Amino acid sequence: MLRVLVTRPEPGASRTARKLEEMGFEPILLPLTETMALPVDAKAVSDDVAAVAITSANAVRHAPGDLMAVLSNLPCHAVGKRTAEAARKAGFLSVSEGPGDAEALADGLGIAFSGKAIVYLCGRVRFAAFEQKLEAAHVQVHAVETYDTIAVSYSDEAILPLISGQSVDAVLLYSAKAAVAMQVLASRPALQKVFEKTRVFVLSARIAAAFGDSAGKAIRVAARSDEEALLALLRARP
Repeated sequence: MLRVLVTRPEPGASRTARKLEEMGFEPILLPLTETMALPVDAKAVSDDVAAVAITSANAVRHAPGDLMAVLSNLPCHAVGKRTAEAARKAGFLSVSEGPGDAEALADGLGIAFSGKAIVYLCGRVRFAAFEQKLEAAHVQVHAVETYDTIAVSYSDEAILPLISGQSVDAVLLYSAKAAVAMQVLASRPALQKVFEKTRVFVLSARIAAAFGDSAGKAIRVAARSDEEALLALLRARP
């Protein structure tokens, strides 16, 4: 049975583990990042915003109630299915599900809201291209940071029992920060043998670049930046 290391934070990690079990794989949960809510001043949101954009489910999960009270009546444009589900659950009344790619979402919003203002619910750590594309299309973006992503560190003594001292066949990487942390783990003397033959599967080329090639591993990049594409890539491994 293929042993797959899941590095994403909870609650997504457990959700991914269930999918892997259904696929016949053995998941090993080792979140390399975690999210934490940031203080948000709901009164700072401008009255002239026309819509809300979300590219991460965590951004809406960590949004405080007073902020949602201000925004929930506005049309919400989510990057994809999972984010749209989180937006509806949080209380948005009108949610549009995007193409699953942040830059493609920005292209569409740039056409629809040129000359207008939107709120972008986001994390402190994020990909700049989304906002840059909107600003280039003359959309005024009010970025509201609702959460931060921080790295989680583990000792060798904590990791070895978790993986039962056996080799790991594959690792799934969902963020650049996790990719950097994974590279550090794989280079530790006590863990090198465990990760010696591990195949690396990532959501995007940006994450692959963060992992780098110093570990000498072939990196497989999903066709789209969503988990369905990532798991399809794992299923079709050569």
